Amino acid sequence: MVRLHVKKGNESQFLYDTTVDTLVDDVIQEITVIYNGRLKINRIAYEMEELAKHGTMLPSDMMGLTDEQVIELKLKDEWADKCSPMGGWTFNKDVMGRRNGRQPNEKMQEVLKKACKDAQAMITKKLVAEDKLMSLKIVNEALDLLRGASMIVYPMGLPPHDVIRKEFENTEHLTGTQESLEVMDVQMTQLWFSGKEMIRGKKLKDYLGGNEKTKIVVKLQKRGTGMPAREPLMNDDERKEFMMHAYQRQEQLKNFQN
Repeated sequence: MVRLHVKKGNESQFLYDTTVDTLVDDVIQEITVIYNGRLKINRIAYEMEELAKHGTMLPSDMMGLTDEQVIELKLKDEWADKCSPMGGWTFNKDVMGRRNGRQPNEKMQEVLKKACKDAQAMITKKLVAEDKLMSLKIVNEALDLLRGASMIVYPMGLPPHDVIRKEFENTEHLTGTQESLEVMDVQMTQLWFSGKEMIRGKKLKDYLGGNEKTKIVVKLQKRGTGMPAREPLMNDDERKEFMMHAYQRQEQLKNFQN
């Protein structure tokens, strides 16, 4: 198998195995879906941690309003009682005004928090240093873990306007957000290797030859943004080590001269 060390910019993302006979199109498709899936998991994990603190999201017409404004406008969260957490709740006001403040009990909070921690551990960038592979199967398993925790704590489901539910249903609306800038469009994604774009329609072996035991660094890039920046000759750790050795060598020379 050919091992691809996938990067975005100079930042490692994950390791991915494929074969030299695979079309560049198929590689781009799968690693882009994996990349976006990992972003989705992190978005859901963030929101589920907020869910554990402050309960489900308020309807859009109540979001950000003060209690006085809600009363004055005679608004009501119609989903609050329908989507109540298992085991009851205590009130913990969301100062951001996004969630209804109905915090699940401690046991249910732990279910959500543990799922977030475990799911993120499954797709963390740290797996690259551990030489562990990433796959679409792992991404889907992490999503299932988060979905399962949500169903345990909220057996009646989440409100249709809650961003967590929208993420699970793939109806999330990211336009205009910082997160939208991170998501890669499969059709607009390029794959670069050794300073050259890997052209769709070709196979990996057109660039790598027939050696299935090859390990290469590839970079995801949005079309129209040009060639990715070249890899630095040394990473931060290597640079620090080099400077330390240079300093020690300098001190040795001083001692020798004395």
